[in-house]
Amino acid sequence: MLRSPITRAARSSASLLPSSATRQAVRVPRAAPIACLQQQIRQAHAISNPTLANIEKRWEDMPPQEQADLWMSLRDRMKTDWKEMTLQEKKAAYYIAFGPHGPRRPAPADEGRKVFFISAAIIGAAIFVFSLTRLAANPQRPKTMTKEWQEASEEFLRACMLVQSKPGPKGQFDDVEDPDDEE
Repeated sequence: MLRSPITRAARSSASLLPSSATRQAVRVPRAAPIACLQQQIRQAHAISNPTLANIEKRWEDMPPQEQADLWMSLRDRMKTDWKEMTLQEKKAAYYIAFGPHGPRRPAPADEGRKVFFISAAIIGAAIFVFSLTRLAANPQRPKTMTKEWQEASEEFLRACMLVQSKPGPKGQFDDVEDPDDEE
């Protein structure tokens, strides 16, 4: 019989530890990892003023690793009481989170004009290529495009529609009487 790995694991642990009370007694609380202790220590001190000075102008030019380090230290500071944060830390955290940098940077002033002119140039080039191909094409129209051919094909279709007024193949409904014909 096929069993899932979860069922097998549950049964194997149940055979080793027969009751749930025994299982709970066997659990040993783990010590806090060293990284958590270091994070708590990092939260204790404020970030230096030269690090946060003029962050709005320096943020774009900072290397990505330095940006990440600064953001992580600010994030750790924000986990503590905000009353303990300096005004410069609050401003830097707000700028990094919501400031006009990266994808939130405002568009350049002439971007709309550039988009319009480039789009107009592409459309104009497409019209020019279309016109050029029409000029280079054979001026004589195919015989199926003449007025006489179109009228003849319409007459042919009308004749086919009159012969086959009922749907289906010819002769399918010849022996069946139509209830509307009784009147």
